[in-house]
Amino acid sequence: MKLILVVAQALLVALPAFAQWAYPPTKQVDATDTYFGTTYKDPYRWLEDLKGPEATAWFKAQATLTDDLLAKIPGREALVQEWMALDRLKPAAYRDITSMKGQVFYRKTLAGEDVGKLFCRKGWWGKERLLFDPSSYKPGVTSTLQTILPSFDGKFVALGISAAGAEVGDVRVLEVATGRLLPDLIEASYGPSSWAPNSRSFLYDFGNPGDPQSVEAHLNRSSKRHTLGTPPAKDLTVLSRESFPSLGLAPEELPTTWVDPSSPAYVVGVAATAQSEQRLFVASVKSVQAGAPEWRVLCRRTDNLVDFAVHGDQVFAITHSGAPRFKVVQTSLEHPDWSRAKTVIPESQDVIRSITSGKDYLFIVASNGIVGRVTQYAFKTGKITEVQLPMTGSVGLSCPDPTSNRCLISISSWTVPTTLFELDAARQTMEKSSFNTAITYPGFESLVAEEVEVPGQDGTPIPLSIIHRRDLPLDGSSSCILEGYGCYGMSLTPNFRLLHSVANRGVVLAFAHVRGGGEKGEAWHKAGFKTTKPNTWKDFNACAADLIKKGYTTAQRLGGMGTSAGGILISRAITERPDLFAAVVCNVGDANAMRSEFGTDGPANAKEYGSVQDPAECLALYEMDGVQHVRPGVQYPAVLGVGGWNDPRVAPWQPGKFIAALQNATTSSRPVLMKVNYDNGHFTEDKSVTFRNFAGQFAFLLWQTGHKDFQPAK
Repeated sequence: MKLILVVAQALLVALPAFAQWAYPPTKQVDATDTYFGTTYKDPYRWLEDLKGPEATAWFKAQATLTDDLLAKIPGREALVQEWMALDRLKPAAYRDITSMKGQVFYRKTLAGEDVGKLFCRKGWWGKERLLFDPSSYKPGVTSTLQTILPSFDGKFVALGISAAGAEVGDVRVLEVATGRLLPDLIEASYGPSSWAPNSRSFLYDFGNPGDPQSVEAHLNRSSKRHTLGTPPAKDLTVLSRESFPSLGLAPEELPTTWVDPSSPAYVVGVAATAQSEQRLFVASVKSVQAGAPEWRVLCRRTDNLVDFAVHGDQVFAITHSGAPRFKVVQTSLEHPDWSRAKTVIPESQDVIRSITSGKDYLFIVASNGIVGRVTQYAFKTGKITEVQLPMTGSVGLSCPDPTSNRCLISISSWTVPTTLFELDAARQTMEKSSFNTAITYPGFESLVAEEVEVPGQDGTPIPLSIIHRRDLPLDGSSSCILEGYGCYGMSLTPNFRLLHSVANRGVVLAFAHVRGGGEKGEAWHKAGFKTTKPNTWKDFNACAADLIKKGYTTAQRLGGMGTSAGGILISRAITERPDLFAAVVCNVGDANAMRSEFGTDGPANAKEYGSVQDPAECLALYEMDGVQHVRPGVQYPAVLGVGGWNDPRVAPWQPGKFIAALQNATTSSRPVLMKVNYDNGHFTEDKSVTFRNFAGQFAFLLWQTGHKDFQPAK
């Protein structure tokens, strides 16, 4: 008997450590792809069939296991309640503020409400009136407003309405005077894009009905014009690949059209993909109203324009041609010539992020990655004036009323709530907006934000933002959550979030500004792009190592997070350096880059990631594919994959296949789990869903990094 016990104990020691978690069984199949003479195995290909019974059952089983385990973490519910309590302190939150004909329309969310409602005022300080409550749209369904678009005469509002984070939904029209919805209904749309100047018709996205997560749903879409009171079947196609073959639209290019109130004689069209460089067209409003749009090329991708604004018969654009940190140039809408375009705002030390057209001025927002600034350019005189901001932080700007010089400027930081100001550009005066809701959240005054640079693996300085309590000891005893993104030239600029309150528990929050983002301009973006993409996760790992070296945390207490395109970053960070992290979250993340091109909006994203049809880009996709780099017998950190079942951007099989591979490969004792949000998509406005989702992610990381408040009973 003693010998049997000894042998049994030896066998238990020899068993893979993951057996204790009793994961749902995951079969492997003989699926492969061969590109340019190399064969790549894909044993979890079957999980891509989200309509099939086997994949559906696997995700359900994984979700049940994960939900049961997360429910046992004691600190999770405390985080939810804390964020909800903080949210109730704010009187109201205002978004999507716009003005037409003296009426101001906006989405307002009161304290404790999950989703916003549509309101309007007569004038900026007038009495408000409730126009539409999305909770009444479909009983039993949590609907949200994706788009709020008032007509030029202010008599109607076109609404984009969706549910459960699906993004694709209904387009409805609200009559402002009565508050009633008109009979007009357009289904399976990403929403309205613009009204025509006559306020009796509007432009909207139209695509293939059916499964929004299918590749086909994102291909060969069109922009259409709907006239109020007419059947949608008779709507005019304004821009599409089929109707305008001479424009050479690719199947994955998303056609969008709109009329800017600053240039009411023109319709601008864009062929959108994930590529930052724009491809634009222009037509006269008259030709569209006559039912025969006459499109002309406004710019090609080789013109290197990444943002633009129109005013009258002129177009202004941000370009990186000869300016890695961008400059602003100007040409004619009727006769565009970008090779001879006038430079109106030259390149400077910081990066130009956006431009916005007002009545008499063009407004330019620039940033050094952390602190933003605003300048205004006078259309008539060409005078450039620096706007004196009342505080420092990241800056956002919008001009809700195209007939005035009033603009809204938002300023935020990591630890100070966003403050909203109203700028009178003509008078150069600024005051807090009537939509500003002053609030001081308890606990945030004890937090500090540090901005440092750390050496990357090749010596390049990588910006790193660190949030922590003032009295934090740098002895490695703290749990740390490091987040990164690094894609599309987008920047992780300082942004106040209630979720940052977790730092008051002695948690270090850090944000790595890795290459692939836009913090330092277009060169920074292209240094983490396609064949240079390894810089993205190597920069992230360099930031992780520096946090450990400086005593903010240790490898046993370090967690990582990557969301969406950040799934490339986080999946490759741990498959390259599993020793650096105790746990990571791959949140609705692209973890299977070689298959990204064949799912949801993958063809459009190939402009950023690359295509397997190109030999160099195929190798680059292999390098950035987390699933392809999972190796058996490795002690991987704890991993939580998160998928939104209604996600039209990143299908849940992307993180799902990564989790399946890890569950079958890891030899560590740490859990590998797949969380499935059946009430969510890529994201959702519904705060009760959002808070609970992120509380689960944070709780998982803090459990696995040893935080005392998040340890389940044994």
